Amino acid sequence: MTPQQILPRFSQEFRATLKLALPLAAAQLAQMGMGITDTVMVGALGRDALAAGGLAAASFFSITAVLQGGLIGVGILIAHARGADDLARISPVLRSGAVLALLITACIVPVFWFAEPLLLAIGEPEMIARDVGAYIRILVLCTPATMWLAMQRSTLAAMSHTRPVMMIGIGALFMNGVLNYALIHGAWGFPEMGLMGSATASAITIWAMSLAMAAAIGRIPELRGHTARAHVEWGVVRELVHLGWPIAITFGVEILLFLMAALLIGTLGATAMAAHNVTINAASLTFMVPLAIGQAANIRVGFHLGAKSPRAAQRAAIVALELGVVFMTMTAIIMFTLPREIALLFNLNPARPADVDVIAMVVQLLTIAAWFQVFDGAQCIAAGALRGFKDTRVPMVMASVGYWAIGFPVAWALGFPLNLGAAGIWWGLALGLAMAAVFLGARLWRVSTKAIAERGVQ
Repeated sequence: MTPQQILPRFSQEFRATLKLALPLAAAQLAQMGMGITDTVMVGALGRDALAAGGLAAASFFSITAVLQGGLIGVGILIAHARGADDLARISPVLRSGAVLALLITACIVPVFWFAEPLLLAIGEPEMIARDVGAYIRILVLCTPATMWLAMQRSTLAAMSHTRPVMMIGIGALFMNGVLNYALIHGAWGFPEMGLMGSATASAITIWAMSLAMAAAIGRIPELRGHTARAHVEWGVVRELVHLGWPIAITFGVEILLFLMAALLIGTLGATAMAAHNVTINAASLTFMVPLAIGQAANIRVGFHLGAKSPRAAQRAAIVALELGVVFMTMTAIIMFTLPREIALLFNLNPARPADVDVIAMVVQLLTIAAWFQVFDGAQCIAAGALRGFKDTRVPMVMASVGYWAIGFPVAWALGFPLNLGAAGIWWGLALGLAMAAVFLGARLWRVSTKAIAERGVQ
């Protein structure tokens, strides 16, 4: 048994996972903060600008988030190479990932560029379609950087250098806020661009993040000089595609589930929609931590498998799940005990008659959200650990079944035929996430124990 194959203690794995996950969680929260900043800044321009800017940003970043899933394989392969102490394999992976990012960009840019006629074709008002189209045509300029960012974040995480990811994310949050204000209002000598100033600020910030990530990667001793010498191995590109497309689809079906839930709730009126928006924002905030733990599990599992120690890989998955369950249990307790206080954090005023019903519904929905906190965290972390095992296709099917064959039909049935409204839809979401957690957890145990049996006791 080599030194790399020595089974780490739970305490060692715990510290290693936290070291990776905490900076990644901070970076995820900073990214959420950028979206909130855009909304607040654009909101000062009025209802129409807020509607157009919100639709444009949501459309662009939702689609690119799905496509970024196709590049997560970069981190998986690098983690395996590090575990095997085969650093020479890292450079071809990086170069192949960059090429795949460009191929994805080439495929999606035409769709973004013609957003305005596409929106008109589905019946959007002409003014909204025009503003959304113009906004996206600015954002499309940073599409290559958006794709590269996914690859670069995965690379830094796989190399156990997550602190730069956090620092760059926090710096980008402040940069985006300053540029938004300057370009929207023409402050400090900048041109006054109104709504398009927000898009321009986002595009500049994303390019700055990508350049900063590239500089951070260049400072890693194990990578210094390798990227310049690397060549494209099309076999590696194919492996990245093989790993990545199921991950992208998994991201897509989950995003679509919550989008369809929002559309269903929107038919129930403004009160239900407002309560849903508050609740989903609170749940999204807590979800950033298990999302980061899942990314850390991906890297730790891949590293141990590269070192040919599947038992250590299983231990890494268990530790990650334990961390996620503990954190999400804490957030569930907070949601159970302080739902009204959480509602009031979103500027809802109990002295305003219109807000009274919204607060009451938020309290109801947060109580339901508390029930699925643990399941949501567990399914995310289990999926991340399975990616470390290079297992992406079966988890894609399992997640899709949990979300769409079980969760969505139940959400619709409870919400409408059974007249439970928004609460019924949220119970359906909770069931879908719970089933996905059960399926993926069972899959993780089966895959990890099979790997141990095939390898032995390492």
